[in-house]
Amino acid sequence: MQFSFSAEQEEFRSVIRRFLEAKSPTTAVRALMEGDTGYDPEVWKALSADLGLTALHIPEEYGGAGFGVTELAVACEEMGRALLCAPFFASTVMAATAILQAGDDDQKAAYLPGLAAGETIATLAVAEPNGGWNGGAIAMSATEYGAVYRLHGSKSYVLDGMNAGLVVVAARLANGHLGLFVVSDLSDGVTRTPLKSMDPTRKLARLDFNNT
Repeated sequence: MQFSFSAEQEEFRSVIRRFLEAKSPTTAVRALMEGDTGYDPEVWKALSADLGLTALHIPEEYGGAGFGVTELAVACEEMGRALLCAPFFASTVMAATAILQAGDDDQKAAYLPGLAAGETIATLAVAEPNGGWNGGAIAMSATEYGAVYRLHGSKSYVLDGMNAGLVVVAARLANGHLGLFVVSDLSDGVTRTPLKSMDPTRKLARLDFNNT
């Protein structure tokens, strides 16, 4: 079995490292840590459009590059090395992967192209206000109304929750089962509150859903 990176993967790493050395110096990191949004839209645009990193592991049929988790891991390692302040982990890793794993074909076609292009910033909301991450701790309710579901409850420690235009939410159905629900309109019944974070390079938020 091969446990080392290929020459192509190492070159890929070098490209990302050079980009981040130019775009994420210590001075930029410190400034973004103090800001409200916590990322630079121009750097995010370059990361998406020029390097295609937001499309990395999304299949080509949905506008992605079609690479695997190894390339995704290389990108994450380099971003961690540079302390990059950006919604990459929330949007590209967590939210996109959740949609890939749990969404149907129509949902993938609707949401993944925007994530792949970096035009949509998304996140995954799982933790309850008490900090519980496991399935048994999920208290947010999802009530069926015809062809849609209404969400009621709160989520805490939502990574990049203040920046996201789309949120994948874990909620409990009336039968007790858990489901993942995509909320693409956060202007209707969603209140966002920024939270203090132990890691100032990662912005957190509480999201309150009122029959959203």
